[in-house]
Amino acid sequence: MPTMNRHSRPRFHRRRRWVVSISVTLAVVVAGAVTLIGLLGSPAVASTCTFGGRSGGDPYAITPIQAQNAALITAVGLRKGLPDHAATVALATSLQETHLQNLPYGDRDSVGLFQQRPSEGWGTTAQIMDPTYAAGAFYNHLAKIPGWESLPVTDAAQRVQLSATPDAYAQWSPEAHALAAASTGEVPAGLACLLSSFGGAAPNHMALTKAASAQLGPDPFGTPASTQRGWQVAAWAVANAYSYHLTSVTFGGRTWTSMSGTWVAAPVVNHVETSTQ
Repeated sequence: MPTMNRHSRPRFHRRRRWVVSISVTLAVVVAGAVTLIGLLGSPAVASTCTFGGRSGGDPYAITPIQAQNAALITAVGLRKGLPDHAATVALATSLQETHLQNLPYGDRDSVGLFQQRPSEGWGTTAQIMDPTYAAGAFYNHLAKIPGWESLPVTDAAQRVQLSATPDAYAQWSPEAHALAAASTGEVPAGLACLLSSFGGAAPNHMALTKAASAQLGPDPFGTPASTQRGWQVAAWAVANAYSYHLTSVTFGGRTWTSMSGTWVAAPVVNHVETSTQ
């Protein structure tokens, strides 16, 4: 009869105790997680802005900060008197370069919404990091290109950017067109944002008026507006609702609310109205 190793049984017991210890630990972790979910509820839905529709039917989705940058880019082009196609080209360019983010870094000395380079004459780093300046500089270059109005989006963007990947802008053309249609007011109620929270401390109402007037022109909320102009202002307000703590925007027989993230029927008004928390 074989002799049992005198160390075999103790090792077995140690392994069993180790397995039991892990099982107990996992049970405690799982129980704690279930309790925490029960106390706090389901995780908050991320704030999202939607517009247009993909070929499959689902809308495009971006963050509130991306929507805010898109509204600014569009507003700068319209203030310069450029057609909606200019906004489409600019939005496609920023989507490709930074996904509509105002980045303080990039390839070599590139920065900002369009990854413009101080060394290439686009301005100082501080200037390019100002979204209004950067968008204006982009449009100024675009307007100098002969026949840009009839060029495909990717060709017009490449003439401005002189990118090492000239065909990259084409992939963003459908999304940029849908975003331009919403943010220029071409499509009524074209932009909607569902906000689970607001950004930062609540600014005073004059901050909203000042920003809107700087980007859209004098008194954009108190002045009666044409249909497309009114929807441009409304889209701008929705895009900026996250930063300015807007809870509703009303125009043209529809109201958007931050909690629902949708536009619903409302009394008709000929100017854009907003409300805050």
